[in-house]
Amino acid sequence: MHWIEQVRVRATIADLTEKANEQHYEVSTQFILSCLGPYAKYSSCLYSTGKESLEEAEVLMLESYCEKAQLRDGLDVLDLGCGWGSLSLYLAQKYPNSRITGLSNSSTQKAYIDTAAKSRGLTNVQVITADVNTFEFDSSARFDRVLSIEMFEHMKNYKMLMSKVSSWLRPKTEPSGEDSLFFVHIFCHKMTPYHFEESDGWMAQNFFSGGTMPSHDLLLYFQDDLSLVRSWWINGQHYSRTLEDWLKQQDRNAAVGLAELEKGAERQGLGKEHGRKMFYRFRVFYIACAELFGLNSGEEWGVGHYLFRPKD
Repeated sequence: MHWIEQVRVRATIADLTEKANEQHYEVSTQFILSCLGPYAKYSSCLYSTGKESLEEAEVLMLESYCEKAQLRDGLDVLDLGCGWGSLSLYLAQKYPNSRITGLSNSSTQKAYIDTAAKSRGLTNVQVITADVNTFEFDSSARFDRVLSIEMFEHMKNYKMLMSKVSSWLRPKTEPSGEDSLFFVHIFCHKMTPYHFEESDGWMAQNFFSGGTMPSHDLLLYFQDDLSLVRSWWINGQHYSRTLEDWLKQQDRNAAVGLAELEKGAERQGLGKEHGRKMFYRFRVFYIACAELFGLNSGEEWGVGHYLFRPKD
């Protein structure tokens, strides 16, 4: 409870947003894509039988979002923290009469999604590059659904964030009288939230500067503006398997991925060796996280899903 009260009074929604780009989201797009499945889903996938391919597991998790968030065609949908567009592009294709908006802190992610949407003939998706700390939609822009997939782990003041999301949801009286809904997917520890402090070592310094490990119940303490409808716990072995598949993809495409990182490092004046180090850092990252989520048969760290609606 002391930890929760501390984050409630923090001055900003998110800290070190530029570090998130540096460590993940503006790393070479081609390198990241060489590690992921065909939908470019940079978050946990779902292995219902344990025999699925990475592509099948991507689709299973994306479909679970559609079911849990009660999506249907014709809605205005915000993908908050849209990454490389796995959800935005999937929804734009699945629901052609819906209007999909992605919000990302990364300009290179927007560039990729815009190119991918154009190549697929999708005209119902747009991406905005902005910092969630300061960004506000025009007062006329309201959404029937907001979905956020593994963005909350980069946040701090969840009270401020949930209030902002609430203001972006369409009021119940417009136009159908139905509830607008907010769906969240986070990775989390089963009971203990904690910060990633750079003084804690390698993981925080290289991949999660300014980040947070939520607890599964954390968002229940931030219902000032939104009410929880229900939550789900997904065993961490699904994420462990996802990370192992990313590692296999990285190794399978090592020549392309390594060359891409080396070229990028040289363009920045850092030298090829810097690019090689980044390549192997990602290998260690995937291995370490696969072990983390596999611990205690996946019942220590896992994935939480939550559905909220605006308060009456």
